Amino acid sequence: MATLEQNTTQQNSDQFESGLVPGSHGEGIAQREKSPPAEQTESDQAVRMQSARFEQLEPSPTNGERERKLELLIDLTLPVSIELGRTNMTIRDILDLQRGSVVEFEKLASEPVDILINGKKMAEGEVVIIEKHFGIRITSLVDTSERLRNLGK
Repeated sequence: MATLEQNTTQQNSDQFESGLVPGSHGEGIAQREKSPPAEQTESDQAVRMQSARFEQLEPSPTNGERERKLELLIDLTLPVSIELGRTNMTIRDILDLQRGSVVEFEKLASEPVDILINGKKMAEGEVVIIEKHFGIRITSLVDTSERLRNLGK
């Protein structure tokens, strides 16, 4: 029995060195890539290595630098609008609009209105009346990171 195992091991070793590998369960034979010839030296197979190179990082701006950059933008004027709600109407209904017509929005009266700055939602609030004028009391702001992301769109 020992000689049978030795012969099988020798056959497998010979097949492996010749590039032939037995298939699963002894079915078929698969060809594997041959290893490089034995006469190649270690210097022929040496791996070329280099040190990693990174760009120099610039220091983040100080508060004073940020304030100076903000001063350039501080007097910029942006459009601010309040969105009470939205709806869809057929062309027939739009053509039928006249003085006294009522347009119903999808938003409920108790829901906050959207405050849009330059067309982007920045906050929510509730409608208030100040003497004879409408106003908005801000109830929540959109997250700062979300506001900055919206400005880039």
